[in-house]
Amino acid sequence: MLEKFLQYIQYEKKFSSHTVLSYKTDIKQFTQFLENEEIHAEIETVTADEIRLWLVYLMDKKKSEPTSVCRKLSSLKSFYRFLLKNKLVKKNPTVGVVAPKKKNRLPNYFSEKEMNAELLHKVTEKETEFETLRNDLIIELLYQTGMRRAELTALKDKNVDFYRKTIKVFGKRRKERIIPLGKNILDEILNYIEIRNKIIIPQDNNLFLLKNGKQMYDKAVYLVVEKRMGEVSTLEKHSPHILRHTFATTMLNNGAELNAVKELLGHSSLASTQIYTHATFAELQKIYRQAHPRAEKK
Repeated sequence: MLEKFLQYIQYEKKFSSHTVLSYKTDIKQFTQFLENEEIHAEIETVTADEIRLWLVYLMDKKKSEPTSVCRKLSSLKSFYRFLLKNKLVKKNPTVGVVAPKKKNRLPNYFSEKEMNAELLHKVTEKETEFETLRNDLIIELLYQTGMRRAELTALKDKNVDFYRKTIKVFGKRRKERIIPLGKNILDEILNYIEIRNKIIIPQDNNLFLLKNGKQMYDKAVYLVVEKRMGEVSTLEKHSPHILRHTFATTMLNNGAELNAVKELLGHSSLASTQIYTHATFAELQKIYRQAHPRAEKK
């Protein structure tokens, strides 16, 4: 049943390979919990109470964050909706199971000072000219477009339109969006492609490649960002997704309309974008407290 579900979300729903893997892991964790706790129930006979026990177990013994638990419950809900729709179970035990309340955390983002400092990074001796150009471009594209890591690794040369000054990105569920690019980054892309093609034969016209000519993978992009931003930032994490947060926050701080940022990020709902308005307001409050002589009591 699980394999049928995974095939359904991968080939019919067009979920990314990362999302499919997350669903698979979450559901297997649940079945493992039933086995470890000696709960004598099969997938077809699980009750809502047993699912609630799992959530309590995750929050208590596993010390999982509410956001992580909510995601796992969402995976299980999707799985049971599929089973019910295909008459593989008689009822959906996740109905009525409430997820734990999420903490309202503001997204972390890199400061303008940190982003400017990254531009002046020192190239290590281990990096070749090709790797330096590629890694520079990875940081800049993530920062200037707000695209997701998986969207970046999936880019093809043909996705860049030098005439229209745009780049075509395929987001979640293969949803297409067009993002404008500035002249400077277009020049960077062109220079990178020229150097890349002198030393590597591109496979399947992928834009970002490893030294061996294979497509750049998610973990490799993560390591590039983590190393580069870790050298200039005081944040605890330095992931590609924080560059996405940085893009959105920078756009709003500089007067961009919320709907425009929503479209550029590829959000399906404005609610997903609104969290960045809280981040920009928090920044305004900080500036006000620092700048106004009567904002804080001495």
